[in-house]
Order: sequence, then structure tokens, then C-alpha cells
Amino acid sequence: MRLLRVGPAGAERPALLEDDGTLRDLSGLVADVDGALLGDAAALAHVRAAVGARILPALDPRGLRIGAPVGRIGKIVCIGVNYRDLVAEAGVAVPAEPVVFLKAPDTVVGPDDTVLVPRGSEKTDWEVELAVVIGRTARYLRTDEEALAAVAGYAVANDVSEREFQNERGGQWDKGKNCETFNPLGPWLVTADDVPDPQALRMRLWVNGRLRQDSSTAQQIFPVGHVVRYVSQFMTLYPGDVINTGTPAGVAVARPEPKPYLRAGDVVELEIDGLGRQRQQLKDAP
Repeated sequence: MRLLRVGPAGAERPALLEDDGTLRDLSGLVADVDGALLGDAAALAHVRAAVGARILPALDPRGLRIGAPVGRIGKIVCIGVNYRDLVAEAGVAVPAEPVVFLKAPDTVVGPDDTVLVPRGSEKTDWEVELAVVIGRTARYLRTDEEALAAVAGYAVANDVSEREFQNERGGQWDKGKNCETFNPLGPWLVTADDVPDPQALRMRLWVNGRLRQDSSTAQQIFPVGHVVRYVSQFMTLYPGDVINTGTPAGVAVARPEPKPYLRAGDVVELEIDGLGRQRQQLKDAP
């Protein structure tokens, strides 16, 4: 299933996108696409049954904003330096364990919403990422198989980053990762049963029509199952939590000088096979 949330920011309604492109209204069936739904197997089965019965009303998609596909996210866990091609491009060491940091849920915006270039920013960067959405409470998972069983589904994320704030202003990475609008998510949450192999997904990103990233989740150093299991050793994961699993080669920070960092007016487009496409225009923060 492709689950999504549509409507004005802060007032989105749950919806479902069928294979033929028909948008269906789920608001008469469930309150939202959030942890409460994703952690309730019976509720998800009810949604699937309604889809099969073709009883869900259609929505007119024209002019309808698409929001982030998950509401009321508890936490966003991010994995850094997790692609072999990025390690080779940047000339850094392969990490012995996953590099973990957190991003605030209020960085999340819809897939086509405006991204704001922070005040004083000279090094705003892009990162196409596979986002993993948790579907059951997970702590101290023992195997990668258990970890994959805890995944509700997958989505596209843009882990927007300000590299000067991240790397040159002291402390941890938080200052460069948590600026307003720095985590476009969506357009859909594709349930795990419709993603046969999360390690075989092509991912691409363009800036102003120029292809900047073109890779695959097959390049991940720590695959999805490993990442979810690893994170569960250090924090409890709850339904609706999101894990951004890292970005491949092609980010601005790894390119030769002058590095093509983002500016107001730039357009970023990104996609992952089967998970949909995003498009953001950048503007200066007010």
C-alpha cells in the first residue's frame, strides 16, 4: 500500500494511492497515518480490506498539497557515512559501527514544500535518503530478521544539511541538521510488503535539472536490517519513528571547489524507485 497525507499543513487527512493513480480518502476509516495506525495490525488489515472492497471515496488530486506521509513522528534517527561510494568519493574511513545522530521531528515538511536556506548559510547541501518507518516497538533486537519485521514501510527523505553549521561551528552535528524545513519526507509511505528488497532501490537527485546523485541502496555499508537492530540497542524505537539511513555519493560537500552548495531559487528533485518523487524550491529563511 501507498499511504499518504494530503491537505494544508497541520490539517492533513489520511489517504491511499492505488496502482492506477486513483487517490482514495481514508479519513472515514482511520484518524491519521501515524504510529497509532502503523502499530495496529488489525487497523492496517481493515484498510487493506476496504481497498479490496473498493468502498473508499475518491479524492480529486488537483491542487491538493501532499504532506509528510507520517504524522506525529516521535523521533528521527539518522545514519551518517553509510554508503561505500560516498566513502570513496570523500576519502574518509569506513566506519566500524553506524554513525548515529538525531533530527528533530519539527524539521519534517511535505515532499514538495519550500526548503528554507538558513540565515548566514553558505553551505546548504542535499542528501537523498531511504527513510525507514517503524511499525512496532523495538528494543534490543537480536537479529536483522527481527529488525526487518519491525519495519512498517519506506519513504523518500531529503536530509538537508548546512555543512558549516555541522562541521565548523563546534559541538555535534545538530546545528547543521535541525534547521527549519530540513527533512522533506514522502510523498508516500510504501508498506514493507510492497518493497521486496530495500537493498535494491535506485536513488537519484537533481539540482536545477542536473543529475547530482545516482546510486542504489545496494551501496549501503550497514543495510536496513542491521541499522534498525543496531539502533534498538541504544534507544527504544516506537511505531511512527523514522530512520534516515544515509546518503550516497554526489553531495556538494564531497565535490571539488567551488562546491555547488544550494542557494535561494535552486530547485532540488529526488526519487527512489517505487517510493515516489520530491521537488523543492529553496528560499531564504525569513
